[in-house]
Amino acid sequence: MEIYNIPIFDDDFYKMLFKFCINIGFLTIIIRGLYYKKARNKEYFFTYYMISVIVFFLCFTLKKFELDLGMALGLFAIFGIIRYRTNSIDIKEMTYLFVVIGVSVINALANKKMSYIELITANVLIIIVLWLTEWFWSLKHQMSRKIVYEVLDNIKPENYEILKQDLEEKTGLSIEKIKIHEVNFKRKFANITIFYQNK
Repeated sequence: MEIYNIPIFDDDFYKMLFKFCINIGFLTIIIRGLYYKKARNKEYFFTYYMISVIVFFLCFTLKKFELDLGMALGLFAIFGIIRYRTNSIDIKEMTYLFVVIGVSVINALANKKMSYIELITANVLIIIVLWLTEWFWSLKHQMSRKIVYEVLDNIKPENYEILKQDLEEKTGLSIEKIKIHEVNFKRKFANITIFYQNK
């Protein structure tokens, strides 16, 4: 049955749901299990999920048309949204954004030439590599954490040591570097990032 030459139901509906479940399952492992467990940063939690879901359905829809030009333009648009923010994105957050976009594209564009075993294996291997690099990275590299700080007198350059000592007492971390991003004098708080060695 069709309405204005558009079918009401298509067998690809089940394929879409199955692939979506695979996609959202592996993305949950990446976003909730790997990224959030290490970064504890809720700022990108919503963003990663929504971008990946939109990218998945965008690619699945473009694939239905089977137009090479349309697919190319769609992929350019997908990776172009990485620049939609006015603020700079940390390298690690940018990497995870690229990963969730890439995983969504892979899961959406998989066709008959790629079995579900191959698709699932590709997702598992991505997660394994992420987990291994995250684990080694956490041992050898500097960690960072974003904090909302409310004692504005301490953010003055001459009070750097006071600021560092105060943050170390509040966080229990051995801080190596402090970066101040934004100061809101009206609401009396500052957005800062602290850098420390993960134990």
